[in-house]
Amino acid sequence: MSYSTIDYEVEDSILTITLNRPSVLNAFNGDMLNELLDACDRADADDDVKAIIFTGAGKAYCAGADLSRGADTFNSDAREDRPSSLNRDGGGRLTLRLFELNKPAIAAINGAAVGIGVTMTLAMDIRLASTPARFGFVFARRGIVPEACSSYFLPRIVGISKALEWCYSGKVFPAQEALAGGLVRSLHEPEDLMPAARAIACEIRDHTAPVSVTLTRHMMWRMLGADHPMEAHAIDSRGVYYRGKSDDAQEGVSSFLEKRGAVFPNQVSKDMPPYFPWWEEEHFS
Repeated sequence: MSYSTIDYEVEDSILTITLNRPSVLNAFNGDMLNELLDACDRADADDDVKAIIFTGAGKAYCAGADLSRGADTFNSDAREDRPSSLNRDGGGRLTLRLFELNKPAIAAINGAAVGIGVTMTLAMDIRLASTPARFGFVFARRGIVPEACSSYFLPRIVGISKALEWCYSGKVFPAQEALAGGLVRSLHEPEDLMPAARAIACEIRDHTAPVSVTLTRHMMWRMLGADHPMEAHAIDSRGVYYRGKSDDAQEGVSSFLEKRGAVFPNQVSKDMPPYFPWWEEEHFS
């Protein structure tokens, strides 16, 4: 698939996906959705990709939905290209795919992140922002409701009170408030943002076993909805058993004792343990 709304670049096993519609502040449309879905599939299939950084071209990360349809922008019944009769939210399709990723996902939020521009990042693992960045969960101000599964993700990240405050008001707020509220981990001057994001990605790439990282990602995210810690204990125990006898574990311990860097041999494409995936897929209804 060729891309017209995003850039896809792998350098030294780190994939950078850049939202690339700078003339409209990287506004989200159907083409961008489909290209991001394809990029996620492509990244998951590539063992050379050890981490993914998402960022935006120009002065914005993503200023929200493309409003070129005017007042009917959010009216699916008025769309000639209506994708199906199921009335599925496109932003939700994206965050669900991000939730399913087998690779660590880092958001380097370089500018305005409003509406889907911010909610798409909630299913990513680590969020960094530039100091000029601004954020907004503006849905109530547009007469709609939060989308992209943000009613699931946002309260889990920042707590229910802050999530409701931001969504009730629909205000656009500065990066400093996003940091104080726990939405982003750190703020950086614009020229330092991508180096900071790459430093995190390099730490993962250089020192960890990809299969262990994939398992850890799914364990952490999926246990957010667990009813009892016994569910975590059951999955932890399987993981420790199968990983403990893996070539990666042999290499991890040996390299530590020998005071050298580890070279982990197992690959996500072919060496996942037999219990993975351990969950039942959810279906839209």
